[in-house]
Amino acid sequence: MSIEKLTILGSTGSIGTQTLDIVRRNPERFRITSLVAHSRWQELAEQAREFSAESVVIGDKNHYRALKEALADTDIEVMAGNEAIEEVARSYRSDTVVNALVGYAGLHPTYLAIESGKRIALANKETLVVGGDIIMAAAKRKGVDILPIDSEHSAIMQCLEGEKRRSIRNLIVTCSGGALRNIPREELHSVTPEVALKHPQWSMGSKITIDSATLVNKGFEVIEARWLFDIEPERIKVVIHPQSIVHSMVEFTDGSVKAQLGNADMHTPISYALLYPERSSEAMEHFSILDYPTLTFAEVDREKYPALDIAYECLQRGGTAPCTMNGANEVAVAAFLNHRCGYHDIVGAIRYALDNASFEIRPTLTCYDEANDEARELAERYLSRR
Repeated sequence: MSIEKLTILGSTGSIGTQTLDIVRRNPERFRITSLVAHSRWQELAEQAREFSAESVVIGDKNHYRALKEALADTDIEVMAGNEAIEEVARSYRSDTVVNALVGYAGLHPTYLAIESGKRIALANKETLVVGGDIIMAAAKRKGVDILPIDSEHSAIMQCLEGEKRRSIRNLIVTCSGGALRNIPREELHSVTPEVALKHPQWSMGSKITIDSATLVNKGFEVIEARWLFDIEPERIKVVIHPQSIVHSMVEFTDGSVKAQLGNADMHTPISYALLYPERSSEAMEHFSILDYPTLTFAEVDREKYPALDIAYECLQRGGTAPCTMNGANEVAVAAFLNHRCGYHDIVGAIRYALDNASFEIRPTLTCYDEANDEARELAERYLSRR
C-alpha cells in the first residue's frame, strides 16, 4: 500500500490537530509534506519538526522571521503569505489536501488543489457555500474526489453508501442548537460572546462556535449539502438534536431512514475522509448507545434562528448571494467576538448586505472575490451605525 502524502491547510486549529492525531496513529499510511497555519508559528514549528514536513507556510507574514529562525537548523522550507498557501495547495509534493482553513480564505486553495488533481478532504465549508458551482464543476472535470470532514456531511455520505440516487427522498441534517438553545428568544439581545462560546457538546474554534449559536453554520451546511450531494434545497431538512449523537440521516422513498451515530468527536469523520473507501481499524473513542438511553429531536424555531431561512433564501437565489452572506457574517462575527456589536447585529449585518449588494447570477472566481469584498464593506457600514 502506497503512502498518502498530505498537505494540511490550518494545521494548528481544531481540525488540523485532530488530523495529525490520525496521522500519528497511521504512520504506514500517511506522510506530511506541507503544513499551513495563520499565526500560531510556535505550534507550526513544533508540528513541522515532529512530522518532518518538507515545507511550512505561515499566513501572517509578520511571523515569518520568527518561524524561519525556529526552523533554521532543519531543511524545512519556510514560506509566508497567501501566495505561498496557494503554492503548496497545488504542489506536486502532495496527493491529498486537507483544507481546514477558516472562512473565505479556503476557496482559492481548494480550487487550485483540484485543478492540480489533488484529492480534497474538506473541512472549510465556505469553499462550497461561496463557490459550490465552480468547485464541483472543476472536481468533475478533473476527476477529483471531495470528501467532507464536517460530521453532518460525513454522516450523510456514510448513509448513502451503496444506495441508488433515485431512492433518496430527503437529507436530514441534525443540529445541536448551539450554546443558546436553552436561552429564550426574548433574552438573546443581551447574550455576550462568552456565553455564546460555551458550546455544550463540541470543542471548536471561536468563529464556528458563534456560527453554531446563530445557526448560520447550519444554514451553510444546507448549502454545502446541496452541492456535495446534488440535491434540491427543499429536500434538505434541519432538525434540532440536543445530544449530538445522531450526526445526520437520510430518508428514502420506501419510508426507511438511515442514521449515522457516534460520539461528538471529529476524529471519526476526519478518519473516514482520509481513509475512504476503507475505515479505521480502531476507534479513537468507543461509542456505546447504552450511554444515551434518550435521544430527542425537535423542529427549529425559525423566529429564534432567522439565519437558517436566510441561508435557504441565498441557496434559492444562487449566484453571489451565498458569498455575500458569508462575507457579511465573517465581519459581523469578528465584531461580536471583539464586543463591537450585539448578538442580533450578526443577522442584521447579513440582511443589510444582502439587501444592498450587487448580484451576479453566473459568477467567476473574480466575481466571488469582488462580492466578498463588497459584502465586508456593507457589513462594516451597517455595524458602524449601530
